[in-house]
Amino acid sequence: MLNASFKMKKNLCNFYCYKNTREKNTFKPKKLDKLEMVIFDMDGVLTDIISSWKYIHDFFKTSNQRSVDNYLKGKIDDMEFIKRDVSLWIENGKLITQDRLNQILSDVPLMKGADECIKIISQNNIKTAIVSAGLDLLANKTAKELGIDYVKSNGIKTDENGRLTGEGILNVRLMYKDLAVKSLLSDLKIPLERVASVGNSCFDIPMLEITGLSVAFNPSDDCTIEAADYVVKEKDLSKILPVFDSYLN
Repeated sequence: MLNASFKMKKNLCNFYCYKNTREKNTFKPKKLDKLEMVIFDMDGVLTDIISSWKYIHDFFKTSNQRSVDNYLKGKIDDMEFIKRDVSLWIENGKLITQDRLNQILSDVPLMKGADECIKIISQNNIKTAIVSAGLDLLANKTAKELGIDYVKSNGIKTDENGRLTGEGILNVRLMYKDLAVKSLLSDLKIPLERVASVGNSCFDIPMLEITGLSVAFNPSDDCTIEAADYVVKEKDLSKILPVFDSYLN
């Protein structure tokens, strides 16, 4: 386990930098004084895939790279981004059903050590949550399997027959995960300085920046490393537990 000042070979994000699009986060969190909740990103942290959206695209052998670029450059918003993604998920000339989507996502593996990590945190009466711009079908499934308390993620509307309409349900904006975290904590009346967050990519940075303690887990780029208080490079989620030792019974 390393602190965020650790220097490694330059590892740059492959995406257009969203920091050129969104306003800078100027909020400075207070240092963690008591741990009441740990918030996890899902894709690449709790699940061993890069992205739940990409997982579906890979199944259908489609690509959303153009939409990703347009979104990060501010040319389309989150709802349009979702709509363009879903429009590619077609079988027999029609958008797929929610049941079919669940079937495709059923084989998504959990991250190594996720069970142990969540179990030990929960045994110490610390709440857990998923805040992810990924698909709610997978987030809810993951939360149920691991015993995670709260979920905030994005969905897709369906018609009366359970077929995807192409319209999204937006709860977490990809470039503004900090807003989703603040909304969740406001509802639960938990202060930011009593929350830790765990993420793996540049899109988690707005979340990592505002919580009392932050962990970059198996980070995909240097920006994520620099934004976190602690860095765990090993791809085993149980390895983050020593970070919380002083807050566990």
